[in-house]
Amino acid sequence: MIIGTAKETYRADAALLTTQPQRVWMAIFLAALLGLPFVLNAYWLYLVCLAMINVGAATGLNILTGYTGLVSLGQAAFMAVGAYTVAWLEREAGTPMLVNLAAAGAVAAAVGVLVGIPSLRVKGLYLAIATIAASFILHFVFVHWVPVTGGASGINVPPASVFGVELVTYFRLYWVILPVTALMVLGAANLFRTRIGRAFIAVRDRDISAEVLGIPLLHYKLMSFGIASFYAGVSGGLWAYFFRVVTPESFPFLASVFLLAAIIVGGMGTILGGIVGAIFMTLAPEMLRFVVEWVSPWVPNAGTLLSPLRTVVFGAMIVGFLVFEPQGIAEIVERIRRYFRLWPFRT
Repeated sequence: MIIGTAKETYRADAALLTTQPQRVWMAIFLAALLGLPFVLNAYWLYLVCLAMINVGAATGLNILTGYTGLVSLGQAAFMAVGAYTVAWLEREAGTPMLVNLAAAGAVAAAVGVLVGIPSLRVKGLYLAIATIAASFILHFVFVHWVPVTGGASGINVPPASVFGVELVTYFRLYWVILPVTALMVLGAANLFRTRIGRAFIAVRDRDISAEVLGIPLLHYKLMSFGIASFYAGVSGGLWAYFFRVVTPESFPFLASVFLLAAIIVGGMGTILGGIVGAIFMTLAPEMLRFVVEWVSPWVPNAGTLLSPLRTVVFGAMIVGFLVFEPQGIAEIVERIRRYFRLWPFRT
């Protein structure tokens, strides 16, 4: 324990930020987030907004897979449900943006609860297959329910509007995406300070023992699916406002693999893992693009290698982290924190 940080109450011990340095660094981080849109160009602002949308979806998947131990490969399908909900409400009802986002989360949560029903009987690989099946069923619905989804051509989404201001630029969208994502991350962090969050962890660690202790497995498993799907639905709604068009191909199965890779690389079972994993996986293609541009003078047609190379690198990163750092980037960050916390002493 760090000297001078003894806790006298349970509330103080359960606080999200327990030391003064943590509060200072958090204030610096928030200040940096507020200043980013004023110093970044449009392209990098686009990447930051996309990363924040992925952070919300990955955080939801981390609640389900990292904290509750329920493997899902259908998170992108729940994002699609949220995106189509927003697109339909904008087209048919013209309701406010925040109402549409809440509805997107609610509809996605309802679908997620239905998909989660088999989780009482199956787990692990079998549950993953069940969520894959659900994602293909939803894709079929998106393609063939033409009056609602627009079929293969999809739905064009009007620009979002808040207090009469149309959010037609990345700069304006940033000021909506940032607080919504921050609220989702804060909600997830606080969730695991409650009885519900501790029940999720108990189900993950030993579901039979959790049931013996009085935790109703079906109730909490369905709740976890609902919360994770709510996060995916809201993120999908933000995605719809961000790209302004939703089609069945907007959320392929590989998008679910991308989100699962994000929490594996970032660190399952940690809030920080979902954040850094989503950011890292979003920016990784840009790192690869810089590498391809750098080697293009020596490698003919290097640009044509970018797409297959991206897939190979994503797969290699997943395998590499599983083998060499199964706790992800979050554990690397924690080790660095411990090093500087004890520096210049050694343990």
